[in-house]
Amino acid sequence: MARSGLAAAGQPALHHALVRAPPRPRGRHGHQRRLCVGHGLAAGARSPGPRPWLARHVSGHGRPDIALTAAAGAGIGFSAAKRAVEEGARAVVISDVHEGRLNQAKDTLAELSNTCQVSAQLCDVTNEIQVQALVDFAEAETGGVDVLINNAGLGGTCRLTDMTDEAWSRVLDITLTGTMRMSRAMLRCMQPRGKGVIVNNASVLGWRAQEEQCHYAAAKAGVMALTRCSAMEAAEFGIRINAVSPSIAMHDFLRKTSTPELLESLASREAFGRAAEVWEVANVMMFLASDYSSYMTGEVVSVSSQHA
Repeated sequence: MARSGLAAAGQPALHHALVRAPPRPRGRHGHQRRLCVGHGLAAGARSPGPRPWLARHVSGHGRPDIALTAAAGAGIGFSAAKRAVEEGARAVVISDVHEGRLNQAKDTLAELSNTCQVSAQLCDVTNEIQVQALVDFAEAETGGVDVLINNAGLGGTCRLTDMTDEAWSRVLDITLTGTMRMSRAMLRCMQPRGKGVIVNNASVLGWRAQEEQCHYAAAKAGVMALTRCSAMEAAEFGIRINAVSPSIAMHDFLRKTSTPELLESLASREAFGRAAEVWEVANVMMFLASDYSSYMTGEVVSVSSQHA
């Protein structure tokens, strides 16, 4: 396996015996999977090069897959889209609410591969019309999305006694209801095909208690419950739904919205004494999107040193 830019950026290569295992059909129908990646932040550093094990193992036919990522202009969402491209995805569709950030992310992803089709569409996950338009666009561009990565979310700090109804509703509408809207629209396309994967982005705050996080913690706990319940409904269609639950993953947007003192305090509480890198969370998302996790559904995987 050739070295790539990711290794140079400090990300370990994914070496294991399973890489050399013969491909096998995916799911009960053995169809190729396509990925759909959502909103996220654009990152400047280049990740390691293509990791074809995911594409081979997911599709079962030695061909890359298609992914749609929601909220992929920056941060974890962008890193997930980037990892999909590096894994050899045939097509990646990204969305974001910020046009400039979205275009930058699209251009960066397009530079990573000459074979992956990268498409982008503006989307505000609080708007059902825009959500449906995004899914329709992704389906038309790719011929059918195999994997949806739900990354849209909104945080903030506020004591409950100071919180307005509007502030509470805004966080839940983006973080929880936005995840529901994207999942609902995508499941309506996946179910007739009898295949698909959805990976949601939750948070350890769905388990953990933290001051000034009532709205965000409630929303992320809701994402966990949504993941478990929707997975039971989707199982009969051969669709898997899981979630990652990061603690603190450092990226530029988080630095802009949080004080250095708060970020340093949160990072110091982690077992490794540091925040996660966004690609460390994205790697777990790619695992959940692949057939390496073929018997996992309704699970919330903690990408952190602890639950509480």
